[in-house]
Amino acid sequence: MNNETFQALFNYASIGILIANSTGSIQMANKYIEQQFGYEPGELIGQKVEILIPARYGTKHVKHREHYSGNPHSRPMGLGMELWGVKKSGVEFPVEVSLGHYKIEEENYSLAFINDITQRKETEQAIIKLNAHLEQKVKEGSHSLAMTVEKLGDQIKETERKDAELERVNAFLNNIWNHAGAIIFVCDTNGVIQYFNPEAERCLGYTSDEVVNKKNATGLLIDSELENRWEELQMLAGKPVGKGFEVLKAMSLLHRDKNQEWHYVRKNGSRFFVSLNVAELKDANGGVSGYLGIAIDISEKKHAETELLAALEKEKELNELKSRFVSMASHEFRTPLSAVLSSVYLLSRYINVAEQPQVEKHIQRIISSVTSLTEILNDFLSVGKIDEGNIQVNFKEYDITTQIRDILQDVNHLLKKGQQIKYEHTGKSPLVTLDPSMMKHIISNLLSNAMKFSFEDSTIHLSTKVAGKKLTISVQDHGMGIPKEDIDSLFKRFFRSSNATNIQGTGLGLHIVSKYTELMKGTVKCDSKLGEGTKFTIIFTSN
Repeated sequence: MNNETFQALFNYASIGILIANSTGSIQMANKYIEQQFGYEPGELIGQKVEILIPARYGTKHVKHREHYSGNPHSRPMGLGMELWGVKKSGVEFPVEVSLGHYKIEEENYSLAFINDITQRKETEQAIIKLNAHLEQKVKEGSHSLAMTVEKLGDQIKETERKDAELERVNAFLNNIWNHAGAIIFVCDTNGVIQYFNPEAERCLGYTSDEVVNKKNATGLLIDSELENRWEELQMLAGKPVGKGFEVLKAMSLLHRDKNQEWHYVRKNGSRFFVSLNVAELKDANGGVSGYLGIAIDISEKKHAETELLAALEKEKELNELKSRFVSMASHEFRTPLSAVLSSVYLLSRYINVAEQPQVEKHIQRIISSVTSLTEILNDFLSVGKIDEGNIQVNFKEYDITTQIRDILQDVNHLLKKGQQIKYEHTGKSPLVTLDPSMMKHIISNLLSNAMKFSFEDSTIHLSTKVAGKKLTISVQDHGMGIPKEDIDSLFKRFFRSSNATNIQGTGLGLHIVSKYTELMKGTVKCDSKLGEGTKFTIIFTSN
């Protein structure tokens, strides 16, 4: 790369670049960073880099800088934190920083790309005012420089000084190119890459020979992403925009901060996020001779953003569940509590022996309501333990038929008029190895639902079958059935079938059945036909 190209790269880059020695003293700063921080040309040279950092961070930064000097390596700075710079005027602004390092004659140098991201957050009016202010500063600086040059009398000495300075600048530019912690490339006006720095080779997996004069800058992007950006530009620009490299050129003109997020594609096909800055390179006559591209890997930041969004979505889901829980609980608790209250009041009015049948009726009503409340509370407790992951499966061998007969006794009072449960077991042995407590909850829930959603004078069929190490349980009713579109949502928390809104329930029972079955390595299946009934089948296979 020739000297003119290096000078153009350094002076026309629309990103701040500075170079400091191991003591933190600024050795070189490009025009952009002087304008960025409000300093006159050359005013930063010899200053400590802490002059660009708010005072409250200065002490910490000195320690970080000394640590970095002891173990220099290219990296993005301040990952996961918000970095700030401070202008000469004392005004603070947010920045992005990428660090690189190199060594000349045993002296370590650090180089930094500093990008002002204030423009992403400011209004267009504020940007116009800032640009006007910067232009004025440039004019003042140019005028001052012209006056200084005119006063220089010794042309030979000035020429020698310039030659020495040029040599030093070229050395710095070479080190920026070779050691920058960012992807840097230079392309012609058509986007064909002319220069490709070592960091670009490392990050993208291509050698310079594979890219230079052979690959377009858009060849590093995803075709579909480039196409989508082109469609967006058509609408934003309000006029036709060419495809390919024209998209990058148009975006650099439309977006004032010029930093755009893209996916880069490595030679091996893998992808990563970058913040890409594309700026024009001018020739001696002010015409555009090519384009400079600087890309910084922001994959880790994007990953952190994704995790944060997922956490926010989870929190939103939990808040929705809490709201549904409060609404459902207040409704489900009110009905049985009202029944208990009215029955107790009526009991207090019955004092004659002849009124004993009415007394028994209300006592049964109270028992039923209290049982309903107990079941609701048990469901809430079970769901809470499941969500917290506090449930341990306690496998033991026991007789499944004995357990089911006990369960039938417990749920007998829930049978509607004329309802009956027929139980059948097949298999040589009734012994199974499962968690008895979870199994009781599963079977009780399925039987309770079958009775609740079946009609009077109907029969519910319960069967168990042990074949080798496999246990199959089925509960079948001939009730109202479940709409086909609701089947896939049955096992979700708080879900109620669309044809069961007038029937008491929490929408937690089948969710608990599903989770307990899953914890014991089983599977549950539902078959239902509207108006004809429902059948639940659960299968467990012992190890």
